[in-house]
Amino acid sequence: MQTIKGPGIFLAQFMGDKAPFNDLISICKWAKDLGFVAVQIPTWESRLIDLQKCAESKTYADELKGKINDCGLQISELSTHLQGQLVAVNPAYDALFDGFAPDAVKNNPKARQQWAVQQLLYAAKASQNLGLNAHATFSGALLWHTVYPWPQRPAGLVNDGFTELGKRWLPILNEFDNCGIDLCYEIHPGEDLHDGISYEMFLEKVNNHKRACLLYDPSHFVLQQLDYKQYIDFYHERIKMFHVKDAEFNPTGKQGVYGGFQGWVDRAGRFRSLGDGQVDFKTIFSKLTQYDYTGWAVLEWECCIKHPEDGAREGAPFIKDHIIRVTEKAFDDFAETGNNTDFNKTILGL
Repeated sequence: MQTIKGPGIFLAQFMGDKAPFNDLISICKWAKDLGFVAVQIPTWESRLIDLQKCAESKTYADELKGKINDCGLQISELSTHLQGQLVAVNPAYDALFDGFAPDAVKNNPKARQQWAVQQLLYAAKASQNLGLNAHATFSGALLWHTVYPWPQRPAGLVNDGFTELGKRWLPILNEFDNCGIDLCYEIHPGEDLHDGISYEMFLEKVNNHKRACLLYDPSHFVLQQLDYKQYIDFYHERIKMFHVKDAEFNPTGKQGVYGGFQGWVDRAGRFRSLGDGQVDFKTIFSKLTQYDYTGWAVLEWECCIKHPEDGAREGAPFIKDHIIRVTEKAFDDFAETGNNTDFNKTILGL
């Protein structure tokens, strides 16, 4: 076992137009002052990183890492959640997801997908140049609009959908393998990879690719009522990233997991700041430590009630207090009687 690294913070939800949230150095200093020791960088945020340049220039990567190190922080991982989403988009969502793409490829699904794939390839090399070992993304979705189907799905639709999804991601996974980086899919409603079974179907289509790994975020499992603790038992060998995010599920006689088309405050399932929800983080940290998780514990703040700055301020000590410093000896070592084969035989009556 080893001690989980952290606390880290995902910067995506904190970027803004006002200081200290509008440039790399100021937001890093802000995070450091709160007690974080690492930042997870959203690569679509040009104020934080030039992804293509980081992929093509080791000098730029070293300079970027140096700037963050000078603030007293490390880079935990990079993220391409928005770009990964665009690797696979059902036409029903074209207009909505065009908002994730640059103007040059909007209203052009083929060009948009090609752009997204290139972004992932840049991310693999950029991660390598930065000396990282894991990367966060979304799978995208071709089938999500049929998740609870009426009329019923045609025979073979799910298989065909996952075959195509695997076809799109396999070359990307191979490039991540070439760069020595684990590609970690955040299992998330809205993605075709939204639970354990869908992840397993995807794994089959990419030949159980060793780089097709997982970003573990228990909040999404609370909202869909999946056993987020047993999930770790099933998939711990594939979990290479960890978003520490809280949530709660309070169903009523009027609504459940689908939320009744309500805003976040009025849904049965809601994301909350750390400690304000229902997630059993003591068990999660214990399980991940037991299974020798080697990555970072990174705050992803999303809450429909609390101010983000308060969520961040409370999040660093929350994570720090949950990280378990692993023991170097057994608790009953004081009663050790030694290792003596003859003595053991005497005890066994041999």
